[in-house]
Amino acid sequence: MAQASMGLIGVGTMGSALALNIAENGFDITLWNLDLSTVDALIDGAGDLAPKLHKADDIAGLVAKMPSPRAIIMLVPAGKPVEMTIETLLPLLSPGDTIIDGGNSDFRETIARTKRVEAAGFAYLGVGVSGGSEGARHGPSMMAGGTAATYDAIEPALHAIAAKFEGDPCVAHLGPDGAGHFVKTVHNGIEYADMQMIAEAYGVM
Repeated sequence: MAQASMGLIGVGTMGSALALNIAENGFDITLWNLDLSTVDALIDGAGDLAPKLHKADDIAGLVAKMPSPRAIIMLVPAGKPVEMTIETLLPLLSPGDTIIDGGNSDFRETIARTKRVEAAGFAYLGVGVSGGSEGARHGPSMMAGGTAATYDAIEPALHAIAAKFEGDPCVAHLGPDGAGHFVKTVHNGIEYADMQMIAEAYGVM
């Protein structure tokens, strides 16, 4: 399968950082955000990476600018914004295209969305992304859920942008549909429990 062209919906703090990471690793990426001035600011400040960042005026324009097969990352708030974005994308996609949810979606919702997107003839990956904006810029840890074939098609790009430990990329295919977001949920629970424990210990000390 040919390398998928990359797109990103949601150019906030995380999205901007991830877009620069993707561009820095050699991929062109098409961008759309509800507030288009955010995209303009990102491109204006991207320096040598600016030629790899392409602005779309709306979601239809984003899809039209991207050759197939497409891999479109959503970095929008969990819940209704994800649903609305998927509903907008589905009529615009072509066979072989993949929607990637890189937000903190409920894994149960990711299971349902995977079934719906696959029934429409497209691929879906739910990817937990860890590391905050600094990680997104220089290498996040990523937890992917979806079919093996869907993951394999996107794996080269994920390997390129991921954090590295002793040369190995910090990304893995963890199972079907909601597996990636389930592991990210557990990860977040452990992380915030640790932070609370450190804060309380500091308070006592």
